[in-house]
Amino acid sequence: MLRRTLLRAAPLAGAAALSPLAAPALRAQGFDHTLRIIVPNAPGGTSDIIARLLAPEMTKALGQSVVVENRAGAAGNIGADAVAKSPPDGHTLLLMDVSTLAINPALFPRISFDVQRDLAPVTMLIYAPYLAATRNTLAVTDAASLAAHARGKGGLNLANAGVGSLTHLTAVEVAAKLGGEVTHVPYRGGAPALLAISSGEADMIINGATATQPYVVNGQMRGIAVSGPHRLAALPNVPTFAELGWPMADAGTWQGVMVQGNTPRPLVEKLETVLRAVMAQPAIAGRIAELGGEPRVEGPDAFRRWLAQATESYGAIVRTHNIRPE
Repeated sequence: MLRRTLLRAAPLAGAAALSPLAAPALRAQGFDHTLRIIVPNAPGGTSDIIARLLAPEMTKALGQSVVVENRAGAAGNIGADAVAKSPPDGHTLLLMDVSTLAINPALFPRISFDVQRDLAPVTMLIYAPYLAATRNTLAVTDAASLAAHARGKGGLNLANAGVGSLTHLTAVEVAAKLGGEVTHVPYRGGAPALLAISSGEADMIINGATATQPYVVNGQMRGIAVSGPHRLAALPNVPTFAELGWPMADAGTWQGVMVQGNTPRPLVEKLETVLRAVMAQPAIAGRIAELGGEPRVEGPDAFRRWLAQATESYGAIVRTHNIRPE
């Protein structure tokens, strides 16, 4: 299983990119009209939250408007395909949970683009652990009572962000550990899946802590377990997957940015510089921490290595469980 040590947080340098002198220089190097951040998920999910945090600060740094555009569907392939087929000028960015891109080649053998060829990594942005949570009306208070409920009459309906998403793969592995009857219910992204839990339509979710933690903190859901190496500061009584002996202990949402595969390297590096500087801002870093995420800012080469290893690791899970898109 992929471990979080694959990416080390690099020093968040490059704040000079946000100086008043930076925008004209960046414009001269090709950023001369509105940039779009394509989020291939519905509004309200982790990727959307991060994109809307970054866009205003990128606008200041680049001297050009940066807008967020949601293109949900097909496990992220619709939005990713739009970026893969966009002009290679650095003005169309893909911001998503890039673990999805590592899974999709195994899930969709006839995918309309080649992840390695048609998309160029810019930088990883954040890692956020997964939070397993239940609706607050479910008669479950901890992992033991959750397992008992799964084995009891009726079992569990477990919402996920879509067939083949890492939330689905993680849920499949955890469900095998719990035993009993677990029905996996796919939605078009993490946000609709969260709404299904908060409305009582489904019983449980395993989803990025960035988007899920607020529901647990305000009492709309009940936290059961969190992936990653430590408990969340905002939810100190929620144990880690590792403490419970659950699989996929290092799973989580890895948010990263990519551009069209033929984008010139200097433009890729300038985008990395801007994103690194934006992520270094105390207000941005603090907000990400509040949402349960951690900065994981790396350059394109480290990101490419991560993607190659993740593709091999997650693809093996898809094949083992014979997971197929609906």
